[in-house]
Amino acid sequence: MPRIMKTVFAFWLAAFASGTLAAGPAKDSGLEPLGQIIAIVNDDVITQHELDERIRTVSQRLKRQGTPLPAPDVLKKQLLENMITGRLMAQTAKEHGIRVDDDQLDREMEAIARRNHFKSLEDYRAQLEKAGEDFGRFREEVRNQIIAGRLRARLDARLTITNSEIDNYLANEASQPGRDAEYHVAHILVVIPEQASAAQVQAAEKRANEALAQLRKGANFAQVAAGYSDAQDALRGGDLGWRPSDQFPAGFRDVLAKMRPGEVSGLLHGPNAYHILKLIDVRKKSQAMIITQTHVRHILIKTSDLVPDADAKARILAIKKKIEHGASFAEMARLYSEDGSASQGGDLGWMSPGELVPEFEQAMNALQPGEMSGPVQTTFGWHLIQVLGRRNTDVSEEQKRRQAALAIRSVKSEEAWQDWLRQLRDSAHIEYLHNAAH
Repeated sequence: MPRIMKTVFAFWLAAFASGTLAAGPAKDSGLEPLGQIIAIVNDDVITQHELDERIRTVSQRLKRQGTPLPAPDVLKKQLLENMITGRLMAQTAKEHGIRVDDDQLDREMEAIARRNHFKSLEDYRAQLEKAGEDFGRFREEVRNQIIAGRLRARLDARLTITNSEIDNYLANEASQPGRDAEYHVAHILVVIPEQASAAQVQAAEKRANEALAQLRKGANFAQVAAGYSDAQDALRGGDLGWRPSDQFPAGFRDVLAKMRPGEVSGLLHGPNAYHILKLIDVRKKSQAMIITQTHVRHILIKTSDLVPDADAKARILAIKKKIEHGASFAEMARLYSEDGSASQGGDLGWMSPGELVPEFEQAMNALQPGEMSGPVQTTFGWHLIQVLGRRNTDVSEEQKRRQAALAIRSVKSEEAWQDWLRQLRDSAHIEYLHNAAH
């Protein structure tokens, strides 16, 4: 079915279900109307009811955080745009076979509860509901965050860092202001659409200047970020947390080095966006000279459209059973692992903190030398992990190069993600209906 026909079909179907196109008296249907359709996103729709619920939830969260609420029309527009982006990411994930089943989601929810210092998920749920959260809706938000993380991981897997980039980075770093600093920064991001017309660039600049003007008048930064920023962290006040200076683009470092805590920058014009920075605090970067490295090997079974999550997990469990019955880990890796390390028996060598994806590193750090993990899931698939040894080592030239590569990757990752989101929206069919904010 051509896309335009699918869209029309989705419109009529959702309109019928929502009660905006009634087949008979609503009181006879026994169904609760979902509200008017306010946006069409490719073959999906967003209703007024969904947006109202989102506004209610976010407003409660901002109040609990002590963040002043943006103007109602600004918040409505911001949340509708976030919902549209969320729909597009969900559609893309579905097309690529990326899904998070309930078991995976339950494990992540339990991990979130532990990180928030609750003894159980039930205790965490009780606290959320006491604060006015709809637990089911919160759970689906977490599912969507995991999916977004997996989409981003796929983009990151395509990034390449060359030796010449690392050489240039190290050569320039010594002369950069604030190179020994860590910054706690909040930001506002106003995206310029892909292949934007002059009018679109002007509209983005106007929006960014409106945000800056409010800040200059003393408006709360978190409130302005929630109302104007296109970044995923907008509703958290744009807070980026603590980051070493080398994880910011050079232009940002130059600006931050001249700012004092509490100050807000002027409008910074990047190639595809306008930025506003607020320096919350600054501190001297940790100069620890000793790091703990882990010698680790693994076996990976990838998930894909042809290999569902359950099948990949079953295969990794079967391999684990063979190893427990005496099979060689290295030989099993050579035979079955779908990673580039298979020919080396799955050996990844000595790994430093931050070099592996968080799920893998967390499981690895919990193992003692000689121990093998149970099945561990990451964005790449299912792993078995075995720690061969640990050592403390001085920070060497090799480590400096690794840290430089991580810093370069961090900047490239953010740029690639923002470019991808912009292209995703530009290639989509998005239609605003009724009085939707846009």
